[in-house]
Amino acid sequence: MDGDTLYSIGDLARRTGLTVKAIRFYSDCGIVPPTDRSPGGYRLYGIDAVARLDLVRTLRDLGLDLPTIRKVVDREISLPEVAAAHAEALAVQIRTLRLRRAVLTAVAKRGSTPEEMDLMHKLAKLSEDERRRLIGDFLDTAFGGLDCHPEFGGIMRSMTPEMPDNPEAEQVEAWVELAELSQDPDFRTDMRRVAGHYVADRAQGGPTGLRRAPAAAVRDEVGPALVAGIDPGSPQADPVVAAVMAQYGAVLGRPDDVDLRRRLLSRLETANDPGRERYLQLLAVINGWSAPENLAPVFDWFIRALHARIPG
Repeated sequence: MDGDTLYSIGDLARRTGLTVKAIRFYSDCGIVPPTDRSPGGYRLYGIDAVARLDLVRTLRDLGLDLPTIRKVVDREISLPEVAAAHAEALAVQIRTLRLRRAVLTAVAKRGSTPEEMDLMHKLAKLSEDERRRLIGDFLDTAFGGLDCHPEFGGIMRSMTPEMPDNPEAEQVEAWVELAELSQDPDFRTDMRRVAGHYVADRAQGGPTGLRRAPAAAVRDEVGPALVAGIDPGSPQADPVVAAVMAQYGAVLGRPDDVDLRRRLLSRLETANDPGRERYLQLLAVINGWSAPENLAPVFDWFIRALHARIPG
């Protein structure tokens, strides 16, 4: 082919690999208009038609619609503008597909009912603002109206999920489960009780408040006992219990007696809620954090140790 020769649709088909029907369709749409017609009325095309058809095929493979393709080949809009717009559209589609995949994966794992699947789908599709409002409502229920210390702001931020723009399937699954958990009335009640205990201990701890959370003392003192295989009801556990109670009592300015032990027992049993542990695990997945330390074993050990030492 050279620049002065005109070619039939059949010639273009052989040159481009497109069918005669496809070229005729693009010609009828005005995307590849004929340069002239033969004496018999057949369409004839110049060499530039080959380049236009190659571009059309590439743009169609990329998913562009015909009106947009026509504007590109006619230079009414630039190719970079079209590419940027369609790249963003594809990004939206990819996020949508990931959400759908995550929901279907969760449904398959859980054996969910149609009603549960519908709820999961709705939760997965929430916008960032909608997600924040949903979690904000949960956190307000847990912490709102309490005589909050400055630490509460940090605690609430640390319990807020931040879904990335392009989440992995496991992050979407974790978000759906966390959102469902945050709406559970029993879980909300337990979290409110944990917050209430924290505020009460801070208030009784004097102007400096609780210098060390009871959970940290239990973790540090009980961990070695667990490793050593000490039975929580045995005499060998007495020094461990005494060490934790001494730290707790010192902060509150109270002696280690039955009332103090009952007080700490109540707090640990509330904090040992499996829902709280699961919330923190899901939060770590969503936010891309390291998996949180599982305190359930040390809490279980110390709760049993307290029960064995509290009359009645």
